[in-house]
Amino acid sequence: MIQQKFKITINAPTDKVWQILWNDDTYREWTAVFSEGSYAKTDWKEGSKAYFLTQDGRGMVSSIRQNVPDKYMSIEHLGIITNGVEDYKSTEAKQWAGAMEDYILEHIDDKTLLHIEIDVVDGYKNFFLDTWPKALEKVKALAEKQS
Repeated sequence: MIQQKFKITINAPTDKVWQILWNDDTYREWTAVFSEGSYAKTDWKEGSKAYFLTQDGRGMVSSIRQNVPDKYMSIEHLGIITNGVEDYKSTEAKQWAGAMEDYILEHIDDKTLLHIEIDVVDGYKNFFLDTWPKALEKVKALAEKQS
């Protein structure tokens, strides 16, 4: 597993960027970059399970490790979901187990610097190098449009 880091400056306050990241409607918009129809099933509270799903019932089962509103969200991936079933034991599930995904929002002047730090299984390295910058541009566009 490797760690990838991405960042973008957004001309909007941190609370607005936070809402774009975690509100169901806008979450679906910016995560469509990864897979059209992606969505999350969670309450985003610390300790809660989170299901990151595609339209065809695949995805990740995770845990919200830390949630500091408008500042920091940390998600730990625990396994995968195939055909709507949680899987912690397959080779693929074990590869993702323990992978972290962190969102750090910094208030700088009247802008937000959004940092993303993610652990990635080697086979997905190039996919995320291509898609994360596009996803961040989508977050930026949504936040700046609604500011």
